[in-house]
Amino acid sequence: MPDHPPSGKARAYGDAARPAPAAPAAPLVVATGIVMDTRGRVLVLTTAQGPALPGGAVTGAETPEEGLARLLREELGLAVPAGRLLAVDSCRSGAPGPSLVVHVHLVGPLAGGPAAPDPPVGGEIAGAHWLTPDEAYGRLPAAAVHRLRAGLAALHAGSFAHLAQGVPQPGSPAGLDPARRVELEHAGAFDAAGHRATRPKAVTAASVLFTDRAGRVLLVRPAYGKPGRWILPGGGVDSDLGETPRAAAAREVREETGLDRSPGRLLAVNWAHRQGRPARIRFLYDGGVLGPAELDAIRLPPSELLGWRTAARGELRGLVKPLLRRQIEACLTALAQGTGPLELHAGRPYGGT
Repeated sequence: MPDHPPSGKARAYGDAARPAPAAPAAPLVVATGIVMDTRGRVLVLTTAQGPALPGGAVTGAETPEEGLARLLREELGLAVPAGRLLAVDSCRSGAPGPSLVVHVHLVGPLAGGPAAPDPPVGGEIAGAHWLTPDEAYGRLPAAAVHRLRAGLAALHAGSFAHLAQGVPQPGSPAGLDPARRVELEHAGAFDAAGHRATRPKAVTAASVLFTDRAGRVLLVRPAYGKPGRWILPGGGVDSDLGETPRAAAAREVREETGLDRSPGRLLAVNWAHRQGRPARIRFLYDGGVLGPAELDAIRLPPSELLGWRTAARGELRGLVKPLLRRQIEACLTALAQGTGPLELHAGRPYGGT
C-alpha cells in the first residue's frame, strides 16, 4: 500500500508545497462462517436485517480468522477457531462506500446436540437455528446463498472457490457449475492455469490384500471414522511427492503393520464417485500369504490403528462397508481364478455395458 502522509500534511513537489492526496478507501473485510454440526446442518441467525450466516466486519488489527473467532465468541458464546478458508467473494460497492472482500471459513463440525447456542440477551441476534443446506438456501438472502453454495462445494471437493459478486469465476477451482465449466472449455475460454484449476480432481489410494494360510483376509481397525469399521492396510498416494500407487502401498503396509513386504501383482483398480465429490481411485495389490510368524510380527501405530484381525469371506459383510467389501470379494475371486487386473466401478466388475 502506498505510504501516504498523514491527513492535513503536505509533501514538497519541487519548490512548491501541495496538499497530499487523500488515502484511497480500502475494501471492507468481512469474515463469514459456515458453522456446521456433525449432521451436516448449518447455523443460520435471525437478525434485525433478516436471516444471515454468522460473522461480520473485521477490525483493522485483526486477521479474518481472528475477527470471525471474536464474533462467534461475542455473538454466540462459541469459543471455536475459524477453520479452513473455503471461498473469497469480492463485491463492488453499489453506493458511496468501500467495496467488500468476504472470507468464507468452515467452522466445526460442532458436536453437542441439535440446539444452537443461545445468543446473548439484548444483542442484535434474535435466534440461531440449525438448518439443512436446502432449508438454508430457502431462507437466506441471495448473496449469502451464493457464498454458502460455493463454500459447501469447496468443502466437498477439498478445494477453494473464487467469487465475484457471489458468482464463481472462470478458473475457480470449486463452485463453478459443471455444465458451465464444460461450456467454457468448449469455447476456449480458459487459459492454461484456469483450465488446470477447474478440471475435475480425483483422490487416489492404494491397498494391499493379505491372506493367511486359511484364506482369511487381513483387516485393520482405524482410530478415525465410524467405530467398528475395518479396512485393508493401505492409504493415500502422495502423488504431489511423485509417489506411485505401488510405492504408496509398500509404504503404508510398512507404516501400518511393520511388515516390509513389496506388493505383488495388481489385482484391481476401483473407480467410485459421489455427486459433488472428487472421484476416488483405489489400486488393490496382492500382498501374498502371511504365515504365523509374520502375523505375530505385526506392530500397529496406536495413534492410527486400534487393532488387526483376519476374517473369512463370509464374515466381511458385518465388518467392512459395502463398497470396500465388494472390492475385496472381487479381488479374492481374481486370486482364486488367476484373473485380473480387474476394472471395478464402485466395487463391481465393469462389464462394458
